[in-house]
Amino acid sequence: MNQVNKNSPAYQAKSFWYAFKGLVWFLGNETKAWIHTVFAVAAIIAGIGLKISLKEWVLIVFAIGFVFVAEIFNSCVEQLTDRLITQQDVTAGRVKDLAAAGVLMAAIVALAAGIIVFLPKFLLLL
Repeated sequence: MNQVNKNSPAYQAKSFWYAFKGLVWFLGNETKAWIHTVFAVAAIIAGIGLKISLKEWVLIVFAIGFVFVAEIFNSCVEQLTDRLITQQDVTAGRVKDLAAAGVLMAAIVALAAGIIVFLPKFLLLL
């Protein structure tokens, strides 16, 4: 029996390839991924235009990443639930609602971060 060496460079490279493949699938197949991408690009353009500080960039980058991670996990939950539960099921619906609530919470936190970083700078422009 062949033992898989999970520490080998080949195994690690293959695991990164699978992750990249998942990210490409997510961006190509999930409509919400593109919605988040539009807002992320807008935040990046605003950050460049308003010359935000390094600390503000860290906050914005983490906020963007937080939303994408939440949406990816939400997509996983939805895909798995739809695959395992083929009829209407209250618990399956609740699981999907909770996963969507996680994305909503991440988006609210990202919006708050955006307001904290960008609002004072926009007000200075007025």
